[in-house]
Amino acid sequence: MHYQSHAPAPALDTLSSLPLRNDPRARMAAALPGWMQPFLTWVTAKPAPGEEAPERHPASFVASGLAAILGGAALTLAALMLALPWWLAALLVTAGLTTTCSGLGLYQVVIFHHCSHGTVFATRERNRQVGRIVSALLLFTRFEDYQRDHMLHHSANKLLTEEDEFTGFVFGVCGLEPGVPLRTLWRRVIVNLVSPAFHIRFLRRRLKAAMFSGDRAHDWMARAGVAVPLAAAAVTGAWVPVLVAWFLPLTVLLQVATVFRILCEHRFPDVDLIRARGKAFVCASTTGVFPGAMPPDRSPASLGGLTAWGWWWARMLVGAVFARVFVLVGDAPCHDFHHRRPATKKWTQYSHARQQDLDAGSPGFPANYSENWGLIRAVDRNLATLAATPPGVVA
Repeated sequence: MHYQSHAPAPALDTLSSLPLRNDPRARMAAALPGWMQPFLTWVTAKPAPGEEAPERHPASFVASGLAAILGGAALTLAALMLALPWWLAALLVTAGLTTTCSGLGLYQVVIFHHCSHGTVFATRERNRQVGRIVSALLLFTRFEDYQRDHMLHHSANKLLTEEDEFTGFVFGVCGLEPGVPLRTLWRRVIVNLVSPAFHIRFLRRRLKAAMFSGDRAHDWMARAGVAVPLAAAAVTGAWVPVLVAWFLPLTVLLQVATVFRILCEHRFPDVDLIRARGKAFVCASTTGVFPGAMPPDRSPASLGGLTAWGWWWARMLVGAVFARVFVLVGDAPCHDFHHRRPATKKWTQYSHARQQDLDAGSPGFPANYSENWGLIRAVDRNLATLAATPPGVVA
C-alpha cells in the first residue's frame, strides 16, 4: 500500500488528483507514521488519502468469519474448562465471546447479506445454498424470505415504509416510534438491551423464522443446528461451557450487536424527501459510520499534548476497536455505499470503493456522501431524526 507523505495539517493531501480532505482519517495519515496506517484503515474503515485498494476475494470473508467463530468458541471453552486464575479466565472468556460474536456478525452482515445480492460466489445457486445454510444454523430468516424482503428494502418506494425490513425491526422489534423525544427513544433502547423479555421475544422471532418457515429441509437444518451442541453438552456434562461459548454469543450478544448495527444504518430525512421517494431520499436516509475520532492537533512533546494523545489512543484501541469487531463488522461502516451501488462486486474493497465514489462526486446521485464518526454518535443522530419525524409520515 502507498500513502501520501506525512505533512502538517494545512497540507493533508499532496495528491492534486484527489480532493482535499480534512476528515479524521486524513489527519491520522498526516500525523502518524506509515507503519500504523494499515491498522488505522482497518479500524476506521476509511482509507488514507492516496492509499491503494488491496485485492480481496469474497472467500477471505468466509474463511475469516469461520475462523473467528470457531476460534472464539474454542478460546471460551478452554478458559472455562481449564484451571486458570479467575482474572485470566475472565479475560479469555471476554476475548473469546467478542471474537465469536464478530464472526457471527460477519456471516450475518457480509456472507448472508451479499449472498442475497448474488455477489459472494460465482453462481446464483451457490449463493443460495450457502445463504440457506447460514440462515438455518445461525437462526436467521430463511434465505429466500430474507432475499425477497431485502430487495424491497433497496427500493426507494419501500425504504422506511411499513413494508421495509429496517422499519419493521426499529418499530416492531425495538418498539421505537416517530415523534417521541430523543431521551425516551434512548431509554427504550437501553431497557431493551438489558431486558430478558426483549431478548426472549427477539429469540422467539428468530426461532420461528428459522425453524418454522414451512420449508422442511431448512427447518430441520435449523433444529439440528441447535440440537447438536445441546447433545454434546449433555454427553460431556459441559453444560455451562457450551451454553456460554456458543449459545450466549449466538443469542443475546448477537442480538445486542444487531440492535446497534441496525440503528446506525438509516436515518429519517425531512418529510418532503420521504414523500418524494427519489434518489435524494436514498442519499439522505443513509450515512457512513466510522469508528474513531479526530486526533489531537497538539504535539505530544508537551504534557497537555501527551495527555490528549494518550486519551485519543485509549479511545481508538478500546472504543473504536470494540465497535469495529463487535458491531461495525465487515462493510457495515459503508452501508451508504451499498445502498448506492447494491450490485457492485467492489464490496470486498468497501472502504476504498466508497472513498473513490465520494471523491468522484457519487455519479448518478444528487448529493455526495455524509458520515458520522463514532458508533454512539451515529445512533444518537439517527434516533434524533426519528424523534423529529411526525407520526404517520412513515407508513
